Amino acid sequence: MMTTEFPFRLPIGAPDAEGNLHRDGVMRLATAYDEIAPMKDPRVQSNSGYLILILLSRVVTQLGELTHINPKVMENLFAADLAYLQDFYRRINSTGHSRVGVACPHCSTHFEVEVGRLGEA
Repeated sequence: MMTTEFPFRLPIGAPDAEGNLHRDGVMRLATAYDEIAPMKDPRVQSNSGYLILILLSRVVTQLGELTHINPKVMENLFAADLAYLQDFYRRINSTGHSRVGVACPHCSTHFEVEVGRLGEA
């Protein structure tokens, strides 16, 4: 069975109105409509940079205790978290998984690691 949802952990966390940070989330694979629909939005038509905020709000299905993920939540992300989500989106939607190939710096052995939880300490 194909995996269509991928857990992640933001490096900093999305703040809510009370100042709590929400780091753990889930992103689903994007559909063609997810990528097309935001183009109709007036915010995207007046500022193309807004596209990623709408797109991410469509595919991030869970983010900590937040009950409704929308573009406003994405607007309030810290730059590091936005960059992380953009990279995570590209990775899972181009490869279908969240693994990356790495090499051991000591023995040069090549292997894959799951990077969905990069923000963990």
